[in-house]
Parts: sequence; C-alpha cells; structure tokens
Amino acid sequence: MDKSNETARRSGETTSGKPLPLQGVRIIDFSRLLPGPWATQMLGELGADVIKVEPPGVGDPSRYNHPAYRRHGVYFNAVNTHKRSLCLDLSRDEGREVARRMLAEADVVVETYRPGVARKLGVDYASIRAYNPRAIYCSISGFGQTGPLSHIAGHDLVIQGMTGLMGCALDQANPPHVPGFQAADYAGALLAVIGIQAALAQRAATGQGCELDLSMFEALFQMCLIPLSSAMARAAGHSGEPRMESFGGNPRYSTYLSKDGRPVAVTLLETKSWREFCRLVDRPDLVSEDESLSARLSTHGEQSEQYRQALADYCAAHTWDELMRRMEETGIAICPVCTPEQALALPHVRARGMVDTVDDPAEGRIPRLVSPLARAGLVNAAWRPAPGLGEHADEVLAEFDYSAGQIGALRQAGVI
Repeated sequence: MDKSNETARRSGETTSGKPLPLQGVRIIDFSRLLPGPWATQMLGELGADVIKVEPPGVGDPSRYNHPAYRRHGVYFNAVNTHKRSLCLDLSRDEGREVARRMLAEADVVVETYRPGVARKLGVDYASIRAYNPRAIYCSISGFGQTGPLSHIAGHDLVIQGMTGLMGCALDQANPPHVPGFQAADYAGALLAVIGIQAALAQRAATGQGCELDLSMFEALFQMCLIPLSSAMARAAGHSGEPRMESFGGNPRYSTYLSKDGRPVAVTLLETKSWREFCRLVDRPDLVSEDESLSARLSTHGEQSEQYRQALADYCAAHTWDELMRRMEETGIAICPVCTPEQALALPHVRARGMVDTVDDPAEGRIPRLVSPLARAGLVNAAWRPAPGLGEHADEVLAEFDYSAGQIGALRQAGVI
C-alpha cells in the first residue's frame, strides 16, 4: 500500500486549501496521560497520521479521569483528537511482531515509559534503528533516560518542586501552594513537538533519524530563567540582589481583592502604565520621576507599602465586573481573576475563536479548545474526535497488510 497517499487522504487540508505541514508523516504513539498525548495531538492537527497504541482492556488511564462526558474524561478528549487507536499487548511475542511491522514504516515514534521499559518491550530506539534508521524516536520522561533521578516517576508536582519554580518565594508562602497548572507536563510536550519537527527537517537533509531523550524536568528547568536568575548570578560570583521580583513581592505585580471579595490581578510593571494608573486614581504623589528601568521587577523599596495600599484601596472600591469594564475602557492591566467558567465565557475568547463546539458521535455536542495555529491555516480544518479504545484496529492493521483472517486470529488470541 502507498503509505504517503493513504496518510494524505486521512489528513485532509487546511481551511486555505494548502497541504498540511506534516501531511504524509506517520507517528506510532505509545504515550499516555498528558505530555506525550498532547504532543502527538498537536502533530496530528498539523497533519500527521497518529496511531495511538494502547494496552488491551484498559488503554490510556486518562480515559477515566474526571470530570467525564458520556464515554471519556474531558481531559482525554482534549488531548487525543486526530488519532486512531489500536490495542496491542506488547508483553506477548505476537504483539511485538505487530509493533515491529508498524515501526518499520514509522516516521516518528513517541513513548513515555519509564526508562528501561521500552527496551523490555522491544520498542526502544536501538531495536528500531536496526531495521528503520530513518525513524525519529522521542522519549518523554520525568527526569530523562540517564542520571540519578531517571527512575523517579514524572509527576508534575515533584518536577515543579525540583526546578526551583515552587521554591523561589518561600519567604511569602511556606509550604507553597500546589500549582494549578501542569507546567512540567506542558513544557515537555511543547519541547517534544519542537524537537520532532526539527528532527524531521534534519532528516530531510541527511536521510537519518535520531533519538530525542526529553525530560519534563529539563524542559521546565530551561524555562525557569526568572526563578533561577539570582542563583545564576551568585554562581557567577555576584550578589544576586535585588532579585527579579515577580512572585508577589512587587506590589505592582500582585493580587488583591475586589469590593465583592473576588481576586484581582495587577500587572503595572512599566513606568508608563504605573503613571496612567496614578492619573486614574488622582495620586500624582505616587509617581517617581526618576524611576529606573531596573525598578520594574523590584519590590520598589520604601515606596512598596504606599503602592500596595493604593492598589488595595482601588480594587476594594470596585466590584469584579466594574474592574473588568474599567480595564477594557482604560487599557490599564488590572484584571479580575477568572474562574474556569468565567474564562470560557469571556467575550475575548469568543472574538478570537478560541473555543468552538463540535458534534462528537459518542459524547454529543461538546466544547473544543481551538489551536492558535488555526488562524494561520496550519492545522487540519476537519476535526476528528478522540478514538474509542481499539476503535481503528481493523483499519490500521489492514494498512500494514494484515488480512481479515489474521486480524481475527489476533483478536481471538487477545493480542489486540
């Protein structure tokens, strides 16, 4: 079978009618939970043919995360669109043989096993490279395939704790709050997408694949310039003070309460925006004519308490809705902190087309987060729902030259 033509047929086109960026690229996806699936979903939106390989019976554990629609968890539905599902028991020789046939034709392989597991299952880079040297192999793990922490499970909280991100403001909150955003998971996914696309470009020039050993820890660590900046300065022999203050110590970059007791975020770092606020509240005494550029991310020293009180008074004098309206009118960045429901309902979200609703054959009419790349015509215009467990087994295996009888035998034996 002509793999590239079949893949192109499934991938579709962009709204502009141009071919999708990754049209013709086939990805075998052994990943589960968040970093790998979100990465492969993005690659699928860009046109890649993503075959999600799951263990029989259970599949990806995130299928069962709450809250749920009719069949799947919202989480699973949101990071597994544009994929086809095949169940495969890799603990058995027959399952590994099926995987080998698929991997021989793969452009990209993504896995999120703990280090050493892929080798036991026969789907590690060394094994695949022996028969498919063009394969690009991407491992996403918590701490990487080597090093003293490589055996530690890659849960987001432990990784955020280890990068310094959660420990940079212990003078204000100890212990720190559990983060509401899985920064390490998403950092790992984004670096995987960047790395895979870079490897595809390199392969176009060399004809050779490569191995990407990506850890969530390293991906987030690289993004932690601000939390690590004082430590980096001290490592170079400097004081590291005053530190870059963006964790609540800067009164002009902090949170307050509105008149109706709801949270408000203030981001008046630049001198220009601070002066505009001071004019708004008729407090020219709070404007320092000689404010330096370095002051924007400082605590503002002796003026800190004056600034904090003025901002607290302003927020406390207005309701949440009034503050939102004033921000839109003045452009001054003092904004209400939204609940998830309020965020989904924002007029700006609607105006930018960030959420739409789709008819899922299993779930009914559900909301969908739209890729920011859609506006540029880089992602698939045709939405494809998250697959049922093993939903595409017959279709996928037929593409790898399995007959109906062979597929039936594999199913009877519990391999698929």
